Amino acid sequence: MAEDVSDEHQDQLPEELDVTAYVGPYVFPNINRRRIPAVMYAALAVLCFAGWVWSTNTGLLAAAVLLAAISAYHFATAWNLAVDQTQALVVATRAVGFPVGHASAQLAWRGLRSRPVWRILLYSADEPPTMRGLVELDAVDGHVMGEYTEPNPEDWSKFGLDGDGDGGKRAPG
Repeated sequence: MAEDVSDEHQDQLPEELDVTAYVGPYVFPNINRRRIPAVMYAALAVLCFAGWVWSTNTGLLAAAVLLAAISAYHFATAWNLAVDQTQALVVATRAVGFPVGHASAQLAWRGLRSRPVWRILLYSADEPPTMRGLVELDAVDGHVMGEYTEPNPEDWSKFGLDGDGDGGKRAPG
């Protein structure tokens, strides 16, 4: 007895994860979107407070105070992300002082108010890279918070690269 499988549910990848539908570079969402839940928490706090006034239920008062505190924290941490990943890479390239090849950017948060900062790891453009650097810059106003550069200590000889620019191949003789 063969069953008809056309009626069965088939798993599919969500549209936003389909790599064949690539439409352009990824843009990191702005942190100021935290204001949306902040407004929602504030509205719930007002409703809970109104419920407490009407019913004198202390649980509603406690919920109103807690929701108001959460709303205030969300508003306080809703920084505007003024420097995107491309601008951060340009600033980091200027800060390290060597031509950049490969780079990687990470958005992190500092402090109790979660101020966004970009942490960018950069490698020099030569093959294999002879220098590397780490730059941390403020994502709100764009100033460089710190930078560190050093000769690249990684050993590339096991990959056939010895750092002399010829890919590990030497002329005979």
